[in-house]
Amino acid sequence: MLRHHAVERGAKTALRDASTSLSYAALESRARQVAQGLLAAGVAPGDRVCYLGKNTLAYFEYFLGAAKVGAVTVPINWRLAPPELAYIVGNARPKMMLVEESLAPVAAAAAPQLSQVVTGGDRDTFAAWRDSHGDADLQPIADWNQPLLQMYTSGTTGRAKGAVLTHRSLFGLRAQQHAIPAWYSWSADDVSLIAMPAAHVSGTGWAIWTLQHGATGIVAREFDPHAVLEQILRHRINKIMMVPTAMQIAVRHPSARGADFSFLQFIYYGGAPLPEALLAECVEVFGCGFVQMYGMTETAGTIVALAPEDHHPAQGARTRSVGRALEGVELKVVDDNGATVPTGATGEIVTRSAANMAGYFEMPEATADALDDQGWLRTGDAGYLDTDGYLYLQDRVKDMIISGGENIYPAEVENAIFGHPAVAEVAVVGVPDEKWGESVKAVIVPVAGAERNDADVLAWVAARIARYKVPKSIDWVNALPRNHTGKVLRRVLRDAYRQK
Repeated sequence: MLRHHAVERGAKTALRDASTSLSYAALESRARQVAQGLLAAGVAPGDRVCYLGKNTLAYFEYFLGAAKVGAVTVPINWRLAPPELAYIVGNARPKMMLVEESLAPVAAAAAPQLSQVVTGGDRDTFAAWRDSHGDADLQPIADWNQPLLQMYTSGTTGRAKGAVLTHRSLFGLRAQQHAIPAWYSWSADDVSLIAMPAAHVSGTGWAIWTLQHGATGIVAREFDPHAVLEQILRHRINKIMMVPTAMQIAVRHPSARGADFSFLQFIYYGGAPLPEALLAECVEVFGCGFVQMYGMTETAGTIVALAPEDHHPAQGARTRSVGRALEGVELKVVDDNGATVPTGATGEIVTRSAANMAGYFEMPEATADALDDQGWLRTGDAGYLDTDGYLYLQDRVKDMIISGGENIYPAEVENAIFGHPAVAEVAVVGVPDEKWGESVKAVIVPVAGAERNDADVLAWVAARIARYKVPKSIDWVNALPRNHTGKVLRRVLRDAYRQK
């Protein structure tokens, strides 16, 4: 991909951040230098290399260089707490870590045994390390099944799992497309905004889409609404990927109304439903087409999409769906025994396509639970298909909370709360939040005689998991609702808070 564009459009801007522009030729050269540096450090095909930081040009040089070697890049969410970071590093066993300067102390504490290369700030060693190596090319990787990217997704047991994405996962589905609709079509003239975190498939995966087509990507370190709006207007960005929370922040920024967005073609969104009122507000301000995308880390991103024309109120109930499967994607809805349910009946959504992950890294039992021997992947989402093939989500089988576009599993939050001396029992649920879509609430049964101190519990939790997973609120109760077998009825709790 990169070699091709370096030859065909070498002088064209591939990636640009707030201060630096990289042409396709320069990106190719730097990726080759990174590849040579990794080889000199003993990195071999199949080895893992980690990245801890926000979106930077250095990350993409590093990722593309690792791909040339055949190494697997593991971008890590920079918001994770040290114990979570240590677990991922211990599971991935990388040969090297590229880390932003501000996060270097955290990385050193969590993984003192790991060799670090620092990017950014006064201690930048990445540029010197990269430039100390030549840019001789390597033999291209020619195996569709070669792992390329390993992205960690939180699990229902509280332990993150590394979803292994191959070249086929990231490129195979696109290679099967024939009749490409306008909203799915890219050209080298497109300018996209890369603002979602690199550790999310909506970040790295979106950047891959951009580079695959020889387009230009504007790299935002993180989603800052003022900076993002300024970049959209200055660079005339015509394709944007955002989660609904980010859309809400952007559309309500004072500088949004009155700005000229006539060049903006499409805003793609996913990770959570888009309320009808917010969609109407975005249509009024941005005036572009909107595409809802449904997928997950394990499917390398989007496998189902709701096209712009299906967002119109005249479509009725269809606007509440997440769309139809992309070409090359199979969908079905099954019951607890794996049998396909009738059209319109609710069950678990399963999918099969080239985009599916190879499995979870060194977790054969978890892989077998998610992927069957015929290639069908269990999504963990409940929903139904209508007669026209539109998919409607009903609930999340795994009780996942989506807050500000981040996936949060109750089990990992509950695991962090357990052990606090005042906590006898706890259940965690997502509750409606006007800003974040959902926020985390902990419902706690206290130890008899213990003081009910919210601040103390929250401080305890914040030391163990990422800040965005820490409950926004706590309710103390005398007992949790349970069924006859003693299982906590999480849905009863969730429904009770949604009715308030």
